Amino acid sequence: MKYRTSPLLFALAAAFPGYASAEDAAAPELERVVITGSNIRVTQKEGPSAVQVITAKDLEGTGKTSVADVLRAISANSGNSYNEQYTGSFSAGTAGLSLRGLGQQNTLILVNGKRVSSFATAQDLQQTFVDLNSLPMEAVQRIEVLKDGASSVYGSDAVAGVVNIILYQQFTGTEIKAQVGSSTEGTGQTEKNVALKTGFGDLATDGYSVVFSADAMERDKLQQSDVAWLAGNDFRGYKNGSLSWTPTNYYGTDPTKLLGGVQGPLQLVPYGDITPGKTGNVLAYNPAPYKTLIPGVKRVHTSLMGTLRLNEDTDLYADLMYGYSSAEQTFGPPLSVGTGLRAWNNATQSLDNIAVTLPVGHPNNPGSTPVGINATLFDLGPRLKVGRVDFYRALTGIKGTAAGWTYDASIGRSGSKLKETVDNFVNRYVFQDVLAKGTYNFADQSKNSDALRQSLRLATLRPAESTLTTLDFSASKDLFALPAGDVGFAFGGQWRREEMDSNTSTAVLSGTELRPAINIIKGKRDVSAAFAEFNVPVRKDLSLNVAGRADHYDDFGSAFSPKASLRYEPYQWLLLRGTASRGFRAPSLPEITNSTAVSYGSVLDPRDPVSPTQARGITNITRANPELKPERSNNLNLGLVVAPTKDTSVGLDYYRIRQQGVIGTESADTIIANEASAPQNIVRGADGRILTLYRQYANQGERRVSGVDLDLRHRIVGQQWGNVTLNGQLSRVLTFEAPLSTGEPLTNGAGTNYFGSIPKWRGVTSATWDLGKWSNTLTWTYVDGYEQTTRKGDTVAPFATLDLNLAYQVTKQTAVGLTVLNLGNKRPSWDSSTAFFDFTQADPRGRFASLKLTHKF
Repeated sequence: MKYRTSPLLFALAAAFPGYASAEDAAAPELERVVITGSNIRVTQKEGPSAVQVITAKDLEGTGKTSVADVLRAISANSGNSYNEQYTGSFSAGTAGLSLRGLGQQNTLILVNGKRVSSFATAQDLQQTFVDLNSLPMEAVQRIEVLKDGASSVYGSDAVAGVVNIILYQQFTGTEIKAQVGSSTEGTGQTEKNVALKTGFGDLATDGYSVVFSADAMERDKLQQSDVAWLAGNDFRGYKNGSLSWTPTNYYGTDPTKLLGGVQGPLQLVPYGDITPGKTGNVLAYNPAPYKTLIPGVKRVHTSLMGTLRLNEDTDLYADLMYGYSSAEQTFGPPLSVGTGLRAWNNATQSLDNIAVTLPVGHPNNPGSTPVGINATLFDLGPRLKVGRVDFYRALTGIKGTAAGWTYDASIGRSGSKLKETVDNFVNRYVFQDVLAKGTYNFADQSKNSDALRQSLRLATLRPAESTLTTLDFSASKDLFALPAGDVGFAFGGQWRREEMDSNTSTAVLSGTELRPAINIIKGKRDVSAAFAEFNVPVRKDLSLNVAGRADHYDDFGSAFSPKASLRYEPYQWLLLRGTASRGFRAPSLPEITNSTAVSYGSVLDPRDPVSPTQARGITNITRANPELKPERSNNLNLGLVVAPTKDTSVGLDYYRIRQQGVIGTESADTIIANEASAPQNIVRGADGRILTLYRQYANQGERRVSGVDLDLRHRIVGQQWGNVTLNGQLSRVLTFEAPLSTGEPLTNGAGTNYFGSIPKWRGVTSATWDLGKWSNTLTWTYVDGYEQTTRKGDTVAPFATLDLNLAYQVTKQTAVGLTVLNLGNKRPSWDSSTAFFDFTQADPRGRFASLKLTHKF
């Protein structure tokens, strides 16, 4: 059989990319395999595009327990990706990947070379993405990261690159693992992991193979108040820091006009400590106990892979995956009511203002006229959220050879289903009733009855579901021979149906929930595609690859993506390569189909009659646009690999990506600046202050990104002192250019947080020392500093950590290990724009140590 994947080949490719030694020449002929980014099977260990291979041994060496943690640590993950630390998201508890900083929607995630369903709802209202937390870890044999655009092979979403997660197709025996870890910093956070992998049958000898794996993880919730240096929310010792407490419980719009006194978490503090320049005292509270930094999670993943050999040329296969994930967090402090309180009006598709005014005679109104207030309903308790996700993929297919063709045909169905429940939200109608009757005491909430509190509390369910149905076919063969070798050809087609139904709760739709956040998405579309690829050996040392793919979407139309690449190996120790391609990202269903979103933000309004120089909170209503066109991209990649010895290789690759028609909404500054020509986009209250901004997705400006990747590998083969493998990846963002606002010139955001935090440098270096029964890995991760653009002159310092993973083979069947993440207990760098640190670049856990036991049967 010539079409089976060779684990040995990829192990060699990972250790010595681009090098063919004399020993290789004497070895048996390498099997022909498909490497991510192509449909043609080759024997070359390095193709024309840079592919980072993370082997099973590499995965073990990281000491990490999830696919998300492994992938998010690679240097090409430049920025604008999120994990479960993004607790304010509609996709809380998830994790994604953003190669080149272009966003999660521009990185395509595959499992065994095939698409899987995106998460049930959108990130940041518009980004559809694959949730890495829903994918199994124990089943992974290797991960291939293509650091080049690949729309010519895979279609939409592959603008920045492709991640192909390859699961074990064959495995013999049974292996169990157990791991328990805890923070060493007194946060109380622990993590427990168990895993099982078992398999039987060998295709070559038995004619079948079955592999089953399961892994489970439970991790405690981490509150901000659990972390010693964050617990007080007092950052006055940092540049541009302040006492980040929240003023509340006051009359009118002046926080110094106190409503009641100290109660619950409220304390009397100088207003100037919170907002420099202010005088007087305010009632304020520390929000740290109400902020979840990392949710408490429970996850279970299972995978079942089966292959049946019908004859020497034909295999039937099935791929079943199921994952369950639960993320529990404190959504926020108890609800604050006052200016800007709203409820959704489904009939008008807008927000109704809810007046928070104490009538005359109310126990908290000492005057003879109605008076507005701002207050926090502490006695109702913090608002809580639990998101439960069920993910699955069922795929079956047939592959083999016939009439000289190698083919693969499959049909699959994948889905992600979310059930998100929230507690301690507030019932609008009950609130308005008790406000009018004066039965709720804002000034001394201890006097409110439990029955009254319970009547105000509201629990809701938000459902969402995303599904993907696919039909795939591809075939390849050598067409004819040229003097330099065989001309390879591949072709194929795909049909898929994408569906998303992300709803909101009935309480929101009926107008019952106060201050709702909404992300309603309902739509589906069919996509059909055809593709072809040629690999032409021009000379023995020079090959040309050309590919093209035509995609048709039933909503916006068609897109064609061509690609050409060259691979030149003039010497055994030198490889030169380059690709030029066009790509696209189709408008996501939230952007182009029937969708409505309500979110909250802040703006600086120069026409604000009260505070024209201070930002204040407003509501955003964002709408889809059925007239959208796809984002188009041009990609250029140039690289070389130098391998002076069989144990050393150096790879250097340059990339440049130019996108046109990037989809987004106008910035708040642009909307406010153009109020005279488009007044319908702004709703102001009776006092002249902005209440709501209306936005709509549109194809806007251009984005240009460029950078270089450096890949270093060296192996020291010893005898008495064992073997040492050095492995380093370093990425440098040269440019990340986009307009700051519609119509403005491009601004370079590399090394700034203009467009999300984009550090110029990211690096990961590891050293693995294998000595007898010991296998030990030390990993250094570096994230460069960057400019904090909202406060000129303020920079965020570089951040680096060391991870240690020790493994000892006690017996042939049993191994034990110790993992210490963040060995030096480094704190994330201070970032005044986020109040403490940027969670897209670091996490606050500090040192985290784990013990691991592995046993094989």
